[in-house]
Amino acid sequence: MNFGEAIASGFRNYVGFEGRAPRSEYWFWVLFTVLVSLATGIIDAVLFGTSGFSPTSTLASLALFLPGIAVGVRRLHDIDRTGWWLLLVITVIGTIVLLVFACMRGTPGPNRFGPDPLERF
Repeated sequence: MNFGEAIASGFRNYVGFEGRAPRSEYWFWVLFTVLVSLATGIIDAVLFGTSGFSPTSTLASLALFLPGIAVGVRRLHDIDRTGWWLLLVITVIGTIVLLVFACMRGTPGPNRFGPDPLERF
């Protein structure tokens, strides 16, 4: 999956919490959100200075929040874990665990969350 396909898939499955997301889809989505955050931060700094008022960043964060959660849940499904594991992000240790999970290869073949997303490639 390339960058454009991953972003299209993220928005197409805006609140789709079923199915699986391969590593490429997840990491391209993370890259996209970082780039959007940087761009909106620069726009806010140019338009509003250092006043702390950041409407562009706030709108972008709100727009990317649900699809980000959905991609994260589908990534956990790819390694045969439930989406509830995403709640580990609340703790520091849990964030490290989720980072390791995001780097793991998905289960080969179908699992309880659906078919292998890489089989079609």
